[in-house]
Amino acid sequence: MRSIDLSTVTWRKSTYSNQDGGACIEVADNFPALVPVRDSKDPARPALIFDATAWSSFVTAVKGGTLPVPSA
Repeated sequence: MRSIDLSTVTWRKSTYSNQDGGACIEVADNFPALVPVRDSKDPARPALIFDATAWSSFVTAVKGGTLPVPSA
């Protein structure tokens, strides 16, 4: 995968993030085919880059409560 410059993007915090600052993710918009995601508690670490279609499917599954949960 090619490198993506994320140094000037605007990050937005997930609306599902914890209000006290824990368990937060941020996403960067304005990438038509990709969704950069990072941990807001450690923004210096590299972001994860997801295909926009895969990210949309993930978000839909989370919102709909249909995301499979691995068994212990």
